[in-house]
Amino acid sequence: MKVGVLLSGCGVYDGAEIHEAVLTLLAIEEAGAEAVCIGIDRDQHHVVNHMNGEEQSEKRNMLIEASRIARGDIKEINDVEPADIDMLVIPGGFGSAKNFTTWAFDGPEGEVLPQVKLLLVNMVNIGKPVVALCVSPVVVAKSFEDSEIKPFMTIGTDQEESPYDIGGFTQGLEATGAKTAMKTNSEINIDEANKIITAPCYMMETNLSTLRQNIKDAIEAGLKMV
Repeated sequence: MKVGVLLSGCGVYDGAEIHEAVLTLLAIEEAGAEAVCIGIDRDQHHVVNHMNGEEQSEKRNMLIEASRIARGDIKEINDVEPADIDMLVIPGGFGSAKNFTTWAFDGPEGEVLPQVKLLLVNMVNIGKPVVALCVSPVVVAKSFEDSEIKPFMTIGTDQEESPYDIGGFTQGLEATGAKTAMKTNSEINIDEANKIITAPCYMMETNLSTLRQNIKDAIEAGLKMV
């Protein structure tokens, strides 16, 4: 069984969240499946110094940066067909809201990269599961907002500590037509009808062990749907 892992770069503030990406790869291996890392040959929105949060005056390519996490074993998204994988996982990180979509700047009125939308829509249309971690439900929401498919997802809960505006994100998801549920990072949300699994992960205050279990639960739930 092969599981695609769609990476938006390398680093929480301008690409894929590294802990979430690595723990996703671990969960896939532990489940007895094979991970297929996928990236996009395109410059990321910007580069952020992860020590001080300041933008740097340089360019970095999403595919090249994601290859750091994949240890060089990565496929470009245009070379991947839904027939090549049994499930798709999108780890979080600001890259989902800055590189895959423009949600970080335009909110629910933002855009989504056509090649990302195409892969997601094709996966769901043929009944293959999609797992969206952390902030990545915004990618799913933007991919299906103009369709008859209305994803049911979580991006966290406003009843526990979070570094982000969970209520605002939830309202944004609903503005695209998605349905939502409040979940803690000890819970996952399963959309049985569309085979979409979401988990809050680092959208909530958490630690590595809780994060690992949240991701493991999401991956296992997705694989049961394959």
